[in-house]
Amino acid sequence: MKKILPVLAIFLALLSTLSLPDHACTTAVISPGASSSHRPLLWKNRDTDFLNNKVIFVNESPFSYLALVNAEDRSGRWAYAGLNSAGFAIFNSVAYNLPESSGEMKDMEGTIMADALRICSSVADFEKYIQENLGPSLGSLANFGVLDAQGDAALFEVSNRAFKKYTAADFPEKYIINTNFARSGEAGTGAGYLRFERASQLFGQIPPGQISPYLILGRISRDTGHALVQQPVYSQFKAFSAKKPFWIATRDTIDRESTSAAVVVCGRKPDQKNSLATLWVMLGEPLFTIAIPMWVEAGASAIPLAQGDKAALYLESKRLKKTARPHPESDRREYLEATRLDNLEGTGFLPGLLETEKKIFASTEEFLKFPHTPAELAAFQEQMAEKALAALRAVH
Repeated sequence: MKKILPVLAIFLALLSTLSLPDHACTTAVISPGASSSHRPLLWKNRDTDFLNNKVIFVNESPFSYLALVNAEDRSGRWAYAGLNSAGFAIFNSVAYNLPESSGEMKDMEGTIMADALRICSSVADFEKYIQENLGPSLGSLANFGVLDAQGDAALFEVSNRAFKKYTAADFPEKYIINTNFARSGEAGTGAGYLRFERASQLFGQIPPGQISPYLILGRISRDTGHALVQQPVYSQFKAFSAKKPFWIATRDTIDRESTSAAVVVCGRKPDQKNSLATLWVMLGEPLFTIAIPMWVEAGASAIPLAQGDKAALYLESKRLKKTARPHPESDRREYLEATRLDNLEGTGFLPGLLETEKKIFASTEEFLKFPHTPAELAAFQEQMAEKALAALRAVH
């Protein structure tokens, strides 16, 4: 399983270090014992300077996969979350307190994940892959969340020279929350402690064994609460009149100006033959978009999430985002004008988006009660994507 890095990929990675964006993500690895479906789950809110994202299907061997990518990457060789045809899934978040040495490769996590999606069928495969590739050319400073078709779910903290594995089922809560520090790294350093605390609060409010993609994407991915400062979440925006702007600072919240997408992978049911793993994707900042289900078995991505230089769903979510985040300046862009989304007068657009999303989840639940051909899966995910796109376009 030795990693093969094309010369061009190495060159691009070195070039990217000259102007590397400040990445920050909020994530969770959830064991079957903590989920309502008794399936493993992965969650990632992706924070990045590269806001123009897509979801593409990569036809590969031995395993094809769906991947969240930067829009300019048509090859799928740089993935930031994904699910493959073996039921293996992966995400990453940068761990700023892991050790690194000058002169060694860095920022290769996207390639590592694409490699893993192409060749790994299990958590054990990924562990072997990391063991075999440790060294100065690995290019990792990250937490990797992974799950597989056997129901295993784990977090790997990986630097170039070492790694530490944590199994979600071994934690008291049966899940692992993570942001931008490693538990095995230097204590008190790294980043994302406020988001970690807030995510821990929100997951802690869910009854044991009841975590679901709908709850994660509906409540947690869109959260504007703060671990230290009292400020409203979206369900409270309706208390404010649209006659006066109500600004919220979101630099340290889970939903942020820099959130390019949110992903939840719902893995296969370990004891159910031929069960499907589902990739739920919110393209764009979660407050301004709608979750869509996708399947590797469909053999394609949904057109509104994949086609063109800028995917249609991304463009529409960006349009809505500008109405509530009108300021591009670095010291003002993190502020959200809450009454644009919901308000006392009932003129905000978020309730309509949430209602459409609720219907998509309900339709998907009914759809998955029966087996389907690849063509049927492709048609359904396209239908749901078009439904979401129409809801976004209806906002004026």
